[in-house]
Amino acid sequence: MGDIAIRVEEIGKQYRIGKREKYQTLRDTLASAFTAPFRKAGMLLRGEGEDPSESDQTIWALKDISFEVQRGEVIGVIGGNGAGKSTLLKILSRITEPTTGFAEIHGQVASLLEVGTGFHPELTGRENIYLNGAILGMKRAEIERKFDEIVAFSEVERFIDTTVKHYSSGMYLRLAFAVAAHLEPEILIVDEVLAVGDAAFQKKCLGKMGDVAKEGRTVLFVSHNMAAISSLCTCALLLGSGRLKVRGTPQSVIEEYLAKTRNDAGVPLSERKDRTGDGRVRFTSVAVLNNRDEVVESVVSGQDISISLDYEILSSEKLDNAIVQIKFAGVLGQPLFACLSRTSSRESLALVPGARLYCDIPRLPLAPGIYTFTIWCSVAGRLEDLVSAAGTLSVADGDYFGTGNLPARTVGDFLVAHTWSTR
Repeated sequence: MGDIAIRVEEIGKQYRIGKREKYQTLRDTLASAFTAPFRKAGMLLRGEGEDPSESDQTIWALKDISFEVQRGEVIGVIGGNGAGKSTLLKILSRITEPTTGFAEIHGQVASLLEVGTGFHPELTGRENIYLNGAILGMKRAEIERKFDEIVAFSEVERFIDTTVKHYSSGMYLRLAFAVAAHLEPEILIVDEVLAVGDAAFQKKCLGKMGDVAKEGRTVLFVSHNMAAISSLCTCALLLGSGRLKVRGTPQSVIEEYLAKTRNDAGVPLSERKDRTGDGRVRFTSVAVLNNRDEVVESVVSGQDISISLDYEILSSEKLDNAIVQIKFAGVLGQPLFACLSRTSSRESLALVPGARLYCDIPRLPLAPGIYTFTIWCSVAGRLEDLVSAAGTLSVADGDYFGTGNLPARTVGDFLVAHTWSTR
């Protein structure tokens, strides 16, 4: 047991649909424990009890999860949307309690699960650094020794004495990650929150996580970036439908995940259950069209293509102020580019019942390979439908440059128009 940092035994987490979980203070917990016998007696006298029908309104976000993490291991946690990754990390971070099972944590834990976790909005950045250090059990002298390094990494020197409620999400994230990584916790837990930052900051964070791992500390890292999982992690877990599907080397688990992703992309959209959103809009089918508006399974580099999306509207009414995105990913799930309606047009989309959406992509700049794409739609700022790996795009060799010479297979994912000359 001395070498075990985390032990998870038969953990399950059940949520009641439509009911928000309440996080209690110590006072709430003590008061609830004291009054519970009286509330129960009162319910029995009034003939009240548990409504059997309510059992149908629950969902298991996690079910029977068991694993151990050795000290110094770097564990990647991967899986599709709704797989239970974030729920697992919240339990390990002691943010929420499991419904069944238990988790043993041996060591100080610093977690970065979402923007704002662990910070008090009414305190300044400086005060939050000291608060987080105190929570980790560090002495003031230790925090002061790391203070300048944390501030320099976060790049928020000018605003360190401003209350963090006035920070942008990027500033919040930079400071939160700097605190979590630099205060030397024995266990560092990081969710996909790094996706909020820009590319330069993500690279900086991944480098710091690599340094933390080399120092022998334990890291749990949730990401959709398979390249990062492959390079940083010594082991990986694949979650699906709230269960642990596979544990193994990063490469073997990534291959299993990508195989499942490709299989999911072959399921008709109308039958996909692994989707999120409020549901006023639901995508029902997707197709790739060539430049003759024919449905195809493969296209060539440099060809004009379109992606068509059929959808249904729950209310059968026109919905204004809609935003739709198609996001393409490479063979390791790494994001490549996105076609976002609000950036390609000054006007927002209006979704009309019975209509069909088209996204036109001129001169497809992708090198030969197989790509997946995720689609999502929001209306008036509310996410309505999101389907990961909604479809695949198979790209074959094409005369992208119009010279008759095909690019080498090692060019990467993108083809970029260019010319050469001597001046």
